[in-house]
Amino acid sequence: MSAPTTERRHIVVPPGQPALRVETLSVWYGTRQAIREISMVIPERSITAIIGPSGCGKSTLLRAFNRMHDTTPGARVEGKVWRNGIDLYAPDTDPVWVRRQIGMIFQRPNPFPKSIFENVAFGLRVNGYRGDVAARVEQALRAAALWDEVKDKLDASALALSGGQQQRLCIARALAIEPQILLMDEPCSALDPVATMRIEDLMRELAKSYTIVIVTHNMQQASRVSDYTAFMLAGEDRIGELIEYAPTREMFIRPRDRRTEDYITGRIG
Repeated sequence: MSAPTTERRHIVVPPGQPALRVETLSVWYGTRQAIREISMVIPERSITAIIGPSGCGKSTLLRAFNRMHDTTPGARVEGKVWRNGIDLYAPDTDPVWVRRQIGMIFQRPNPFPKSIFENVAFGLRVNGYRGDVAARVEQALRAAALWDEVKDKLDASALALSGGQQQRLCIARALAIEPQILLMDEPCSALDPVATMRIEDLMRELAKSYTIVIVTHNMQQASRVSDYTAFMLAGEDRIGELIEYAPTREMFIRPRDRRTEDYITGRIG
Protein backbone atom coordinates (compact mmCIF):
# COMPACT_ATOMS: atom_id res chain seq x y z
CA MET A 1 0.00 0.00 0.00
CA SER A 2 1.41 3.39 -0.94
CA ALA A 3 2.25 5.95 1.70
CA PRO A 4 -0.62 8.45 2.02
CA THR A 5 -0.08 12.04 3.04
CA THR A 6 -1.88 14.15 5.60
CA GLU A 7 -1.12 17.51 3.99
CA ARG A 8 -4.68 18.06 2.78
CA ARG A 9 -8.00 16.27 2.85
CA HIS A 10 -8.87 14.23 -0.21
CA ILE A 11 -12.53 14.94 -0.98
CA VAL A 12 -13.69 13.89 -4.45
CA VAL A 13 -16.72 15.33 -6.22
CA PRO A 14 -18.55 12.41 -7.89
CA PRO A 15 -19.58 12.94 -11.51
CA GLY A 16 -23.19 13.12 -12.57
CA GLN A 17 -26.33 14.38 -10.86
CA PRO A 18 -25.94 14.96 -7.10
CA ALA A 19 -28.58 13.56 -4.76
CA LEU A 20 -27.37 15.82 -1.95
CA ARG A 21 -24.86 18.65 -1.91
CA VAL A 22 -23.54 19.36 1.58
CA GLU A 23 -21.81 22.67 2.28
CA THR A 24 -19.83 23.46 5.46
CA LEU A 25 -22.24 21.52 7.66
CA SER A 26 -21.70 21.77 11.42
CA VAL A 27 -23.84 20.43 14.27
CA TRP A 28 -23.91 21.33 17.95
CA TYR A 29 -25.64 19.67 20.90
CA GLY A 30 -26.02 22.56 23.29
CA THR A 31 -22.53 24.07 23.59
CA ARG A 32 -20.72 20.94 22.38
CA GLN A 33 -19.85 20.87 18.71
CA ALA A 34 -20.24 17.37 17.27
CA ILE A 35 -19.15 17.80 13.62
CA ARG A 36 -17.32 20.64 11.88
CA GLU A 37 -17.74 22.14 8.40
CA ILE A 38 -18.37 19.01 6.37
CA SER A 39 -18.71 19.46 2.62
CA MET A 40 -19.42 16.59 0.22
CA VAL A 41 -21.53 15.60 -2.77
CA ILE A 42 -23.57 12.38 -2.64
CA PRO A 43 -24.39 11.01 -6.10
CA GLU A 44 -27.81 9.84 -7.23
CA ARG A 45 -28.71 6.14 -7.32
CA SER A 46 -25.63 4.99 -5.50
CA ILE A 47 -24.62 3.73 -2.07
CA THR A 48 -22.39 5.97 0.04
CA ALA A 49 -20.90 4.51 3.23
CA ILE A 50 -19.85 6.67 6.17
CA ILE A 51 -17.16 5.00 8.28
CA GLY A 52 -15.03 5.99 11.25
CA PRO A 53 -14.44 5.23 14.94
CA SER A 54 -17.20 5.51 17.53
CA GLY A 55 -17.88 9.10 18.54
CA CYS A 56 -16.62 10.71 15.32
CA GLY A 57 -20.07 12.04 14.33
CA LYS A 58 -21.19 9.56 11.67
CA SER A 59 -24.78 9.30 12.90
CA THR A 60 -24.86 13.03 13.62
CA LEU A 61 -23.98 13.72 9.99
CA LEU A 62 -26.51 11.19 8.70
CA ARG A 63 -29.34 12.66 10.75
CA ALA A 64 -28.50 16.15 9.53
CA PHE A 65 -29.36 15.08 5.98
CA ASN A 66 -33.10 14.90 6.73
CA ARG A 67 -33.34 17.43 9.57
CA MET A 68 -33.83 14.89 12.34
CA HIS A 69 -31.90 17.19 14.65
CA ASP A 70 -34.92 19.50 14.57
CA THR A 71 -36.50 17.07 17.04
CA THR A 72 -33.49 17.07 19.44
CA PRO A 73 -33.68 19.70 22.21
CA GLY A 74 -30.64 21.96 22.16
CA ALA A 75 -29.37 20.74 18.77
CA ARG A 76 -28.27 23.36 16.25
CA VAL A 77 -27.20 23.00 12.62
CA GLU A 78 -25.21 25.44 10.51
CA GLY A 79 -24.41 25.08 6.83
CA LYS A 80 -26.50 23.94 3.90
CA VAL A 81 -27.82 20.70 2.46
CA TRP A 82 -29.10 21.04 -1.10
CA ARG A 83 -31.52 18.70 -2.88
CA ASN A 84 -32.44 19.56 -6.49
CA GLY A 85 -31.65 23.23 -5.92
CA ILE A 86 -33.62 23.43 -2.65
CA ASP A 87 -31.81 24.30 0.58
CA LEU A 88 -33.27 21.77 3.02
CA TYR A 89 -32.44 24.11 5.94
CA ALA A 90 -34.00 27.24 4.44
CA PRO A 91 -36.66 28.81 6.68
CA ASP A 92 -39.39 28.17 4.11
CA THR A 93 -38.50 24.49 3.59
CA ASP A 94 -40.98 22.21 5.36
CA PRO A 95 -39.10 19.60 7.45
CA VAL A 96 -42.00 17.16 7.03
CA TRP A 97 -41.52 17.40 3.26
CA VAL A 98 -37.79 16.83 3.75
CA ARG A 99 -38.43 13.61 5.68
CA ARG A 100 -40.83 12.39 2.99
CA GLN A 101 -38.06 12.87 0.46
CA ILE A 102 -35.38 11.34 2.69
CA GLY A 103 -36.38 8.30 4.75
CA MET A 104 -34.50 6.84 7.73
CA ILE A 105 -33.78 3.24 8.74
CA PHE A 106 -32.48 2.90 12.29
CA GLN A 107 -29.90 0.65 13.91
CA ARG A 108 -32.38 -1.68 15.54
CA PRO A 109 -35.61 -2.73 13.82
CA ASN A 110 -38.45 -0.66 15.26
CA PRO A 111 -41.74 -2.07 13.96
CA PHE A 112 -44.89 -0.67 15.52
CA PRO A 113 -47.00 -3.02 17.70
CA LYS A 114 -49.43 -3.37 14.81
CA SER A 115 -50.04 -5.84 12.02
CA ILE A 116 -47.54 -6.23 9.20
CA PHE A 117 -49.99 -4.51 6.85
CA GLU A 118 -50.63 -1.58 9.18
CA ASN A 119 -46.90 -1.05 9.74
CA VAL A 120 -46.39 -0.42 6.05
CA ALA A 121 -49.66 1.52 5.65
CA PHE A 122 -48.93 3.79 8.63
CA GLY A 123 -47.04 6.49 6.75
CA LEU A 124 -49.58 6.48 3.95
CA ARG A 125 -52.45 7.07 6.39
CA VAL A 126 -50.56 9.78 8.29
CA ASN A 127 -49.85 11.59 5.02
CA GLY A 128 -53.46 11.36 3.87
CA TYR A 129 -52.84 9.05 0.94
CA ARG A 130 -56.09 8.55 -1.01
CA GLY A 131 -55.01 5.91 -3.49
CA ASP A 132 -55.07 2.11 -3.24
CA VAL A 133 -53.39 1.49 0.11
CA ALA A 134 -53.31 -2.30 -0.33
CA ALA A 135 -51.56 -1.98 -3.68
CA ARG A 136 -48.98 0.43 -2.27
CA VAL A 137 -48.34 -1.87 0.72
CA GLU A 138 -47.74 -4.80 -1.61
CA GLN A 139 -45.47 -2.70 -3.81
CA ALA A 140 -43.38 -1.64 -0.79
CA LEU A 141 -43.13 -5.18 0.61
CA ARG A 142 -42.04 -6.47 -2.79
CA ALA A 143 -39.41 -3.73 -3.05
CA ALA A 144 -38.13 -4.74 0.38
CA ALA A 145 -37.94 -8.42 -0.70
CA LEU A 146 -40.44 -9.40 1.99
CA TRP A 147 -43.72 -9.95 0.15
CA ASP A 148 -43.33 -13.68 -0.51
CA GLU A 149 -42.59 -14.30 3.17
CA VAL A 150 -45.54 -12.37 4.62
CA LYS A 151 -48.24 -12.20 1.93
CA ASP A 152 -50.34 -14.86 3.68
CA LYS A 153 -50.06 -13.29 7.16
CA LEU A 154 -50.45 -9.56 6.65
CA ASP A 155 -52.79 -9.37 9.66
CA ALA A 156 -50.23 -10.98 11.98
CA SER A 157 -48.24 -8.88 14.42
CA ALA A 158 -45.06 -7.39 13.02
CA LEU A 159 -43.40 -8.20 16.35
CA ALA A 160 -43.61 -11.92 15.53
CA LEU A 161 -41.21 -11.53 12.59
CA SER A 162 -37.52 -12.37 12.87
CA GLY A 163 -35.01 -9.55 13.35
CA GLY A 164 -34.02 -9.55 9.69
CA GLN A 165 -37.64 -9.59 8.58
CA GLN A 166 -38.44 -6.73 10.96
CA GLN A 167 -35.64 -4.65 9.46
CA ARG A 168 -36.90 -5.33 5.93
CA LEU A 169 -40.39 -4.40 7.15
CA CYS A 170 -39.02 -1.07 8.38
CA ILE A 171 -37.45 -0.56 4.97
CA ALA A 172 -40.82 -1.33 3.34
CA ARG A 173 -42.49 1.17 5.69
CA ALA A 174 -40.03 3.83 4.57
CA LEU A 175 -40.45 2.94 0.89
CA ALA A 176 -44.26 3.10 1.04
CA ILE A 177 -44.28 6.91 1.01
CA GLU A 178 -41.92 6.89 -1.98
CA PRO A 179 -38.83 8.71 -0.73
CA GLN A 180 -35.96 9.43 -3.09
CA ILE A 181 -33.16 8.88 -0.59
CA LEU A 182 -32.78 6.28 2.19
CA LEU A 183 -30.55 6.89 5.20
CA MET A 184 -29.48 3.73 7.06
CA ASP A 185 -27.84 3.98 10.48
CA GLU A 186 -26.02 0.68 11.19
CA PRO A 187 -28.98 -1.29 9.75
CA CYS A 188 -27.30 -4.70 10.17
CA SER A 189 -25.59 -4.32 13.56
CA ALA A 190 -28.33 -6.24 15.38
CA LEU A 191 -28.67 -8.97 12.74
CA ASP A 192 -27.04 -12.35 12.20
CA PRO A 193 -24.80 -12.96 9.14
CA VAL A 194 -27.58 -14.50 7.02
CA ALA A 195 -29.98 -11.61 7.69
CA THR A 196 -27.13 -9.16 7.10
CA MET A 197 -26.49 -10.70 3.68
CA ARG A 198 -30.18 -10.33 2.80
CA ILE A 199 -30.13 -6.64 3.75
CA GLU A 200 -26.93 -6.06 1.77
CA ASP A 201 -28.40 -7.75 -1.30
CA LEU A 202 -31.52 -5.62 -0.86
CA MET A 203 -29.45 -2.42 -0.66
CA ARG A 204 -27.72 -3.21 -3.95
CA GLU A 205 -31.09 -3.83 -5.59
CA LEU A 206 -32.64 -0.66 -4.13
CA ALA A 207 -29.69 1.43 -5.33
CA LYS A 208 -30.96 0.93 -8.88
CA SER A 209 -33.87 3.24 -7.99
CA TYR A 210 -32.86 5.06 -4.79
CA THR A 211 -29.91 6.89 -3.30
CA ILE A 212 -28.67 5.17 -0.12
CA VAL A 213 -26.38 6.55 2.58
CA ILE A 214 -25.30 4.02 5.19
CA VAL A 215 -23.38 4.43 8.44
CA THR A 216 -21.45 1.28 9.29
CA HIS A 217 -18.63 0.12 11.58
CA ASN A 218 -18.18 -2.93 9.38
CA MET A 219 -15.29 -2.33 6.96
CA GLN A 220 -16.15 -5.46 4.98
CA GLN A 221 -19.73 -4.30 4.59
CA ALA A 222 -18.63 -0.86 3.39
CA SER A 223 -16.29 -2.42 0.84
CA ARG A 224 -18.95 -4.89 -0.35
CA VAL A 225 -21.95 -2.66 -0.83
CA SER A 226 -20.90 0.95 -1.31
CA ASP A 227 -19.87 2.93 -4.37
CA TYR A 228 -18.34 5.80 -2.37
CA THR A 229 -16.95 5.92 1.16
CA ALA A 230 -16.54 8.86 3.53
CA PHE A 231 -14.08 8.48 6.42
CA MET A 232 -14.68 10.63 9.50
CA LEU A 233 -12.45 11.14 12.51
CA ALA A 234 -12.59 13.26 15.67
CA GLY A 235 -9.45 14.98 16.88
CA GLU A 236 -8.39 15.79 20.42
CA ASP A 237 -11.24 18.32 20.60
CA ARG A 238 -13.69 15.44 19.93
CA ILE A 239 -15.24 17.24 16.97
CA GLY A 240 -15.85 15.02 13.96
CA GLU A 241 -14.46 16.02 10.59
CA LEU A 242 -14.49 14.50 7.12
CA ILE A 243 -10.97 13.27 6.41
CA GLU A 244 -11.34 11.49 3.09
CA TYR A 245 -14.14 10.86 0.59
CA ALA A 246 -13.54 8.78 -2.52
CA PRO A 247 -14.77 5.84 -4.59
CA THR A 248 -14.81 2.87 -2.24
CA ARG A 249 -12.39 0.72 -4.21
CA GLU A 250 -9.91 3.59 -4.44
CA MET A 251 -10.12 4.33 -0.72
CA PHE A 252 -9.66 0.74 0.39
CA ILE A 253 -6.81 0.00 -2.01
CA ARG A 254 -5.04 3.36 -2.08
CA PRO A 255 -6.13 5.70 0.74
CA ARG A 256 -4.69 9.20 0.41
CA ASP A 257 -4.49 10.02 4.11
CA ARG A 258 -2.42 8.14 6.68
CA ARG A 259 -5.29 8.25 9.17
CA THR A 260 -7.62 6.58 6.68
CA GLU A 261 -5.10 3.79 6.12
CA ASP A 262 -4.61 3.38 9.87
CA TYR A 263 -8.35 2.99 10.41
CA ILE A 264 -8.98 0.63 7.49
CA THR A 265 -6.07 -1.60 8.56
CA GLY A 266 -7.14 -1.60 12.21
CA ARG A 267 -4.34 0.45 13.69
CA ILE A 268 -6.83 3.01 15.06
CA GLY A 269 -10.50 2.80 15.97
